[in-house]
Amino acid sequence: MIDLTISDDVATVVLNAPSTLNSLDDQALRDLGRAYDEADAAGVRALVLRGEGRAFCAGRDISAVDPRDDDVMGYLGGLVTPLLQRMARFPAPTFAAAHGACLGVGLGLLIATDVVYVAESAKIGSPFAALGATLDSGGHALFVDRLGAHKTLDLIYTGRLMTGTEAVTSGLFSRALPDDEVLQTTTDAAATAARGATAAFLASKQLVSRIRDERLALWESIDFENTAQAALCDTDDYREGFAAFQEKRKPEFHGR
Repeated sequence: MIDLTISDDVATVVLNAPSTLNSLDDQALRDLGRAYDEADAAGVRALVLRGEGRAFCAGRDISAVDPRDDDVMGYLGGLVTPLLQRMARFPAPTFAAAHGACLGVGLGLLIATDVVYVAESAKIGSPFAALGATLDSGGHALFVDRLGAHKTLDLIYTGRLMTGTEAVTSGLFSRALPDDEVLQTTTDAAATAARGATAAFLASKQLVSRIRDERLALWESIDFENTAQAALCDTDDYREGFAAFQEKRKPEFHGR
């Protein structure tokens, strides 16, 4: 079950199936995509993703899957990958509050989110060795990029799970926090972003994605920064930011 609420320009999307550790079947993936579409249509200026119960998301719901006729490509290629791409392109800053198990597709949801705050006790890694399966949903790319090939294969071969603290120390995510502080910190950060200069945030989001996906070199990225900055000059928020600085007051941004 996927819940969506919108308040003060912030969408909160909740994975709400605690009895299955918020594992995701085909229908849940479709519902999650619709929640992002509805939040987009509402014009929110920030989004929070979280899980209800003991875990963020334990991955795919395989309770009713028969491996003899499992349509893996339909699930991963037809549902998961388009969803992750849609999440990554969401036109506002996105934040995730992660705790407990963050595995498989659940890990992919975090990879597709801009800012990820994890509980210190969270469990992150590749448990697939016990299933005869392999890591999916972008996990290989994330781990190799941040951990290197040797540590990646160590995690995959052994099935060892990292704590949230270890994952953040290794550069996987944004911050590790005490378990009882993760949700409030994430909510506060999203609320702050929703009051910020949305166009400027999106320019940085797009540039970071290009640097990552296209492996832009320094001078290429500087050229794109220059172009983005020039475009921002035409926004109300840019003019408000400069006026507020010059008048020694706090800016009032409206996302335009």
